Amino acid sequence: MTEQPRSTEQTHPASADIDLKTTREILAVINGEDQKIAQIVAAALDEIAHLVDQIYARFSTGGRLFYVGAGTSGRLGVLDASEAPPTFGLPPGRVIGIIAGGVPALHSPSEISEDDPDAGAADLKSHDLSGKDSVVGIAASGRTPYTLGALRYARSVSALTGCIVCVKNSAMAREVQCPVTVETGAEILAGSTRMKAGTAQKLVLNMISTALMIRMGYVYGNLMIRLTMSNVKLMERGKQIIMQTCGVDSATAAQAIQDSGRDLRVAMLMLRQRLSAQAARQKLAARSLRQILGEGR
Repeated sequence: MTEQPRSTEQTHPASADIDLKTTREILAVINGEDQKIAQIVAAALDEIAHLVDQIYARFSTGGRLFYVGAGTSGRLGVLDASEAPPTFGLPPGRVIGIIAGGVPALHSPSEISEDDPDAGAADLKSHDLSGKDSVVGIAASGRTPYTLGALRYARSVSALTGCIVCVKNSAMAREVQCPVTVETGAEILAGSTRMKAGTAQKLVLNMISTALMIRMGYVYGNLMIRLTMSNVKLMERGKQIIMQTCGVDSATAAQAIQDSGRDLRVAMLMLRQRLSAQAARQKLAARSLRQILGEGR
């Protein structure tokens, strides 16, 4: 009996003659399918929330978050991990992206590595994985051998395991404790999961990392109060945050940022509670900014 192709590998009737269409018509077909992705992700919000809560329980006590994948899925994981330090001021090594084939696979295909479950396990093992850590496998098909090998190793050391997959009843979803399934269906180009599946995975990854950092207290209101101010644009953004939250002028905000060692939370406390930088840091070591200011939950 011939095996039925996975939904992500099937042909899409809307694009059967896409090679005969004008550029504008091609774009309309692609856009029509893309518009469905947000609702597909919305249907998985309970699963995503459960995964974030479980990651937070470990991350807040010093654990790390690992994304593991191959091909497009691996690249998306590495992208999300690489954006966490500058956006939220995380030290290197708290959120880590691992891709089959290593760094060269970010710009060159590494299909052989994708088929090696032992390589996935070995790549995780090299990071001294423990039960305090969380590992999220990313795979449109839900059955990539490299990623499955990594997840099985993660379970063997009692790390939390989750996944982001784009087909129902996948091997990966059965393997992990916290599966997230966003069934994106057939692609406009059959099997090109960098398209709808990749878009859905990117949305879910954004949700995971952003919600986790909000839970960690790295956001005040909707402001990124731990961003790394490493260039002129980001320094200006930091200054605007201090002006907005503390009601001070540009010069005062700039001076507070300098005196705080470019830590916006410290600068806010210095201005709002008339503290020294050292006193502000001592307070922040024990409580969140909201708790210190007596605001919110």
